[in-house]
Amino acid sequence: MKRILAFVVALVLLSCSSNSDEIKHQQSLNADTVDSGYINISVDVSFKEVIDEHLKVFTAIHPKAKINIHYKSEVDCFKDLMKDSTRLIIVARGLTKQESDYYYNSLSFKPYYSKVAYDAVAAIVNINNNDTLFTFDEIKNTLSGKKQYTVILDGTNATSTVRFLQDSVLAGGKFGVNVVAVNGVDSVIESIKKTPNAIGFVSNAYLSNQYDTKQVENLKKIKLALLECVRCDEKGYYAKASQATLQYGQYPLARPIYYIVKENWEGLGTGFGKFLTSEPGQLIFRRSCLVPAKMNFNQRQTKL
Repeated sequence: MKRILAFVVALVLLSCSSNSDEIKHQQSLNADTVDSGYINISVDVSFKEVIDEHLKVFTAIHPKAKINIHYKSEVDCFKDLMKDSTRLIIVARGLTKQESDYYYNSLSFKPYYSKVAYDAVAAIVNINNNDTLFTFDEIKNTLSGKKQYTVILDGTNATSTVRFLQDSVLAGGKFGVNVVAVNGVDSVIESIKKTPNAIGFVSNAYLSNQYDTKQVENLKKIKLALLECVRCDEKGYYAKASQATLQYGQYPLARPIYYIVKENWEGLGTGFGKFLTSEPGQLIFRRSCLVPAKMNFNQRQTKL
């Protein structure tokens, strides 16, 4: 009888220990909350300037949150999302149906994604270049090589700018032999400064912030090219990449910015993603001369 009793007690203790280990394991997986903990995230390098500003404000409000940002190409961000170490990415597109289905089959849930702002792919030329007006067809012919004009891009693949131009301008077609690849957005800008007869394409988020001294200095040495307006009342109008032309849908190379979070609980990735769509987060996008996707901050004239 004593042996049976001892055996039963041992089973109970073993069961309690197993349950305790399982609880601790689950708690370790879900250790962070929406405003505390530690997380690695991957962000398209095109959006480094504006996301750095978001991080400063978010961590100032939530001092217990530690977010380690890795700035990479768009393709590498999506590769990171497939790994367990990265639960949040910020990129220039959402998930395709095939990607959503893959995650659902692997994880039994689909990652959540939301549009947070609108950016543009800005066309830039040398400060001494007088050729600054381009129709959409001229841009297409230049990228495909039909028009012999040097094009400078931040890599021949993997980056969001390259993917956008290939998908949205060339409709999946190939770049011409006149397209030159350099290493990163800064290299595109520096190359344009030195090359009189060339056109480069970079994220407007990297150029438009009037409060960033580096961006202001860059715009003194290059020009923003003007592209044929897509929503102007009359023909023959051209628009450069700016907050205003994005707001009114006039600039043809506009693109959204998304966050994609791979959490099935309210973790720190979800918290930072929601911050991007909150009023403070949307105001940061606006201050960076992008267009907030969730909130409309119209100015109203009033009499006192």
